[in-house]
Amino acid sequence: MIRPVAAEFLGSVLLFAAVIGSGIMADGLSPANPGVALLGNTPATVAMLALLIVTLGPVSGAQFNPAVTLVDALDRPAGRCRALPVLAAQLAAAPVAVVVAHAMFGLPLLQASARVRATPGEWLGEAVATLVLLFAIHATLRVRPALVALTVPAAIAAGYWWTSSTSFANPAITLARTMTDSFSGIRAIDAPAFVIAQLVGAVIGWRASCLLLPANSSPARSGC
Repeated sequence: MIRPVAAEFLGSVLLFAAVIGSGIMADGLSPANPGVALLGNTPATVAMLALLIVTLGPVSGAQFNPAVTLVDALDRPAGRCRALPVLAAQLAAAPVAVVVAHAMFGLPLLQASARVRATPGEWLGEAVATLVLLFAIHATLRVRPALVALTVPAAIAAGYWWTSSTSFANPAITLARTMTDSFSGIRAIDAPAFVIAQLVGAVIGWRASCLLLPANSSPARSGC
């Protein structure tokens, strides 16, 4: 258990810090143009995610996301014994990642975000973004497992630009974003609705992969 949990903690810290740090950098370089800031935020997140999937995937499965971990526990009963330690590692990574990102840019180590994200459209965007992410994960694992490092970052990259919420798609990173008053932030009061939408979207995306792809496409993942 120690190696997978440590891998989830390290991977989550690096991924969350990349999201927040690239948002700070992009906003600093283009403070008057949020579109350009988002354009800078996207490739940094996608590149870090692909790197972590390739390097830490063999150790922990490279989940870095409580929604992914919870659905994996539903999909594979054999993996339920490690779900709680992995969830704890992912959530513990949130404040550490914020401190790392803020320290690099000379900001207060923890902040309260004032960025409002409280519309039904954004909630729907989070549900859709997480649906696509979980569908991409489970569908790829059933038909072409070797391509996970391509399809999962692709789902996030697309979600940054086609969903109204810019695709948080991760309860732990939502927690981290409440602690940064920067481009990637979200008010703490707005976060619970995002998390609920993410969990709903995650279950729908997983079930869609079960319904649309043969159950025996991947013998290692036959939990549907």
